[in-house]
Amino acid sequence: MASPPPPGAPYADPNQQYQSQQYPQGQADPYQQQQPPAQWYPSQQQGFAAPPGAPGAGAPPPPGAAAPSGRGKRRGYAEQSYEFGQGANAALTPAAGGGAYSGPSQVPGAQPAVYGQEQYQQPQFVSPMGMQHPTYGSPSPGAMGGYDHVGGMTQQFGQMGMGGQAPMQPAPQMMPQPMGNQQAQGLNPLVTIDLMHTPFNASELDLAPPSIILPPNAALTPSPNSNCPPQYMRSTINAVPATNSLLKRSKLPFALIIQPYTSLHDAEDPVPLVSDTVISRCRRCRSYINPFATFLDHGNRWRCNMCNLTNDVPQAFDWDAQTQKTVDRWQRAELNYSVVEFIAPQEYMVRPPQPLVYLFVLDVSFAAVQSGLLATAARTILESLDRIPNADKRTRLGFLCVDTSLHYFSISRETNEPSMMVVSDLEEPFLPIPGDLLVPLADCREGIENLLGKMQDMFQNTQNNGSCMGSALQAGHKIISAIGGKMVVLTASIPNVGAGKLEMREDKKILGTSKENTLLQTANSFYKSFAVECSKNQVSVDMFLFANGYQDVASLSNLPRYTGGQTWHYPGWNASRSEDAIKFAREFSDHLSAEIALEAVMRVRATTGLRMQTFYGNFFNRSSDLCAFPAFPRDQGYVVEVAIDETLGNKFVCMQTAVLHTTCNGERRIRVMTLALPTTQNIADLYASADQVAITTYYAHKAVEKSLSGGLEAAREALQSKIQELLITYKKECTASHMGGSSPLSFAANLRGLVVLFLALMKHVGLRKSSQIPTDLRSAALALLSTLPAPLLMQYIYPRLYSLHDMPDNCGVIDPATGEITMPPPMNLSSERLHPYGLYLIDDGQTQFLWIGAQAVPQLIEDVFGLPDINHLKVGKTSLPAIEGSEFNEKVRNVIAKSRDHKSKKVGTITVPHLYIVRQDGEPSLRLWAMTMLIEDRADGSVGLTQFLGSLREKVGSS
Repeated sequence: MASPPPPGAPYADPNQQYQSQQYPQGQADPYQQQQPPAQWYPSQQQGFAAPPGAPGAGAPPPPGAAAPSGRGKRRGYAEQSYEFGQGANAALTPAAGGGAYSGPSQVPGAQPAVYGQEQYQQPQFVSPMGMQHPTYGSPSPGAMGGYDHVGGMTQQFGQMGMGGQAPMQPAPQMMPQPMGNQQAQGLNPLVTIDLMHTPFNASELDLAPPSIILPPNAALTPSPNSNCPPQYMRSTINAVPATNSLLKRSKLPFALIIQPYTSLHDAEDPVPLVSDTVISRCRRCRSYINPFATFLDHGNRWRCNMCNLTNDVPQAFDWDAQTQKTVDRWQRAELNYSVVEFIAPQEYMVRPPQPLVYLFVLDVSFAAVQSGLLATAARTILESLDRIPNADKRTRLGFLCVDTSLHYFSISRETNEPSMMVVSDLEEPFLPIPGDLLVPLADCREGIENLLGKMQDMFQNTQNNGSCMGSALQAGHKIISAIGGKMVVLTASIPNVGAGKLEMREDKKILGTSKENTLLQTANSFYKSFAVECSKNQVSVDMFLFANGYQDVASLSNLPRYTGGQTWHYPGWNASRSEDAIKFAREFSDHLSAEIALEAVMRVRATTGLRMQTFYGNFFNRSSDLCAFPAFPRDQGYVVEVAIDETLGNKFVCMQTAVLHTTCNGERRIRVMTLALPTTQNIADLYASADQVAITTYYAHKAVEKSLSGGLEAAREALQSKIQELLITYKKECTASHMGGSSPLSFAANLRGLVVLFLALMKHVGLRKSSQIPTDLRSAALALLSTLPAPLLMQYIYPRLYSLHDMPDNCGVIDPATGEITMPPPMNLSSERLHPYGLYLIDDGQTQFLWIGAQAVPQLIEDVFGLPDINHLKVGKTSLPAIEGSEFNEKVRNVIAKSRDHKSKKVGTITVPHLYIVRQDGEPSLRLWAMTMLIEDRADGSVGLTQFLGSLREKVGSS
């Protein structure tokens, strides 16, 4: 083994291959300068890491500069001549005076809101009653339950005439199109770029959507929180066409991406609470009063901003019943905040709020016992009893075990001893006793602990291979339907006995063919019809699936789909592998701790002329616009397509989502989110305000729907046709006509990533053409594509790639300014970025790969893994060991942990990704699996990004 160079010196690449570069001498790496400058990044308080080079982000010093005091020098793991101007992280140090396109910050006026960085001169604000209000204004920071972290949005200041950033000068390659009167309207200016010469940068997926620029004084108060933040509700277009014909002409979709909760627990998702039960709603359209309503008649009446009806202001609106004093209405949360929660009065309840009920339906067949599922599940429930929400002491638990019979458990409140009753009649399963099958956690804690402690021993010698899961679900429904609640199903078998019986139908011969979609559809109508029956009785179903063989995920996932649940798939799971056991135990415990909502309904209302047309997500559509959720999860997103039925005459429109629910602690509440968007009659405004993340989310749901109805090929073709149609429409409507057929592949700068995201979607495991993808794996992926919140969905479609061996000193350590781990910049998903001596992390939110190049120097292997060289490194599913005394090992572990951190993405999830060690020269199937994440490459008969852009250019040019 070669001895390492002196401390602080870069480590040698033994083959010196990197010096040659991949580009001809004198030709710059086109990706080297594409890192967007600092001013294009949202501030760190919005949950995004500061960009490299931004103040506080710890940009690396130039080569040769002294290391900061108190910091060790950067340790390089490449050849001696390696500098920051080369390699994967080269974009950290922009070239001086580069004339090449360096990201969207050079696009005039197209930058998203840079939260909390501008300085504003607040104007005098006159109240709607015609009187200047001395205390009128934004609530003090933190006054509304700590909710001020979502505020400071540029567009909301801009809508009140408070100024904003001056547009930056375009780079030479930019082609601004002065279309119509958009500048006079003050909307986002349209900037055209050539997709062939301005490469997409992965970091752009973290950028805020285009600004929402409303007319001055559109909101009641100058609160920076008056318009809905994108983490709760965002639109595919942040300017709404005034007519349906304009929307159709643009070919852009109009849909809302809705995520009512951004965490699993209330404490992490603080929302202003209106606790006085004074709820002012429009008499006609039933919208809730919000920051965009207007007051009339000296404040005694208010006009609805949805339907324009004038309503009386409730007498108690300005009165505090507790202190018996008048209050300042301008401080009310619903007039200052776009996201609020009301405590519902008695008239919002059909019955008293239901308690939280969990019925655990546990597979006790041979497969479940042998794999360790039963023991691990029982132990996890036992250790999570204190985490299950039970503040009101009403939470109830029940247990039902399943093989070819039904095993009911009764727990006596007097003796706390569990007793088991076995029912083998599956034709008409009955409840052996009427009570004690659902017991209060607070009163029967000892009995529940006794049962969970004995459960593994009860079935440890079983040889029963059958599963009557369908009959068990019917029995479980009988147990909890009178109250409502959640059935949590854990099974390692395919239901092969009784109701809902399924058979092995996967045929490898039809995988990858036009007949494959038949395997993705449900094989037994029982599951959908039973799910609808569950929804009527406020029963939700979650499925945790563990079979080593075919389990028919396509059929079983219907239960969560129509009851507001979720499907989790653990292929090849076995508790004997500690990584498998730990992953499931952590995820299942977090699932049980989530503060879910119960017996919920969601409705989206909008300004007259707009109509909610199609709904996507896991719920049951009870009526044309009412979505029913027996249990409302905190880790899912929803998509609602909006139709324009009438000409929109107002300068802006509003859409309001309301979720009526019972908290898991027995309180009836309504969460209300209001989004206002300007209107336009100009197609250029539509493209300039289009949100590429929201558009991709919408078409992901459409693709899943298409794949189930028309097949995978039809879904891929629909995606390709759509991106082609958008490019052709843009060329026709938004670029100068004199450029003709020889024009470059032009598109809006704010949509630069759309082509890459659509390609990634077509190559995703749920949709891509392949004869090697098991049906269950594909069905589970389709379930995730149709439920993940937008930030996690983007990472699932376009995974994150980080270069670790050359990351700057400040990466992998806590930033003292933010208290967060600083991450390396994400890189584009191309194998050109993977150097043979490098160390990389690939993460799609569900799986992580730690990729090690075949020529990694021994010092790198020792620093990260504590092994002498790469030949001692074992590949596969593992966890990274903590190497005492290795600072670099700690940094790598921090980056891996931070990449898993969903809280900074403002989403809730229980998923803990598996970590796989992958060697460039290691196990072929594992290496190929990791390589499928690199969607910009050609692989498995599919095109790469360069070929995809070329084919699009050819088709657009000939249109």
